[in-house]
Amino acid sequence: MPSLNTKNPFFRIRIHMFTGTFQNSIDSKNRLIIPSKYRDMLGGRCMLTRGFDRCLYIYSIEDYEVLVEKIKKLPQSDRDVRKFIREFFSNTEDCHLDAQGRILIPQHLRDYAHITKNLVTKGAMDKIELWSAEVLQDPNGENMMDNDEFASKLSAFI
Repeated sequence: MPSLNTKNPFFRIRIHMFTGTFQNSIDSKNRLIIPSKYRDMLGGRCMLTRGFDRCLYIYSIEDYEVLVEKIKKLPQSDRDVRKFIREFFSNTEDCHLDAQGRILIPQHLRDYAHITKNLVTKGAMDKIELWSAEVLQDPNGENMMDNDEFASKLSAFI
């Protein structure tokens, strides 16, 4: 089989495409069972970090490395970039899945995402989002897919 030049962005193959929504919870030891659909794609190890909108992100090691390369290209002379880098990397955990496919969610990340027990796990293309079920079901929360301003902004990209 011929090898592809993966350095060229036109030939980059997306190995992971996380899709789907799962209802789950953390156990008494604050461990999350990764849905079986995602376990093989993670290969036994993943990176867990803060996400936007009070959720957590799980990246495969490969996708995390791609993200890190993009972050490295940001101008570190910019104070906001330095602040983002500091915040992002200081709140990222290297996680190894145990034999049952579980990862530990540290207290500081549970606090950030308001995770107490019930979770919603959502595939989000190159990452997995972990949401507190309570945060996601907040009646004051906004469904951005119903927002006209968001739809207009998105139309510029797709």
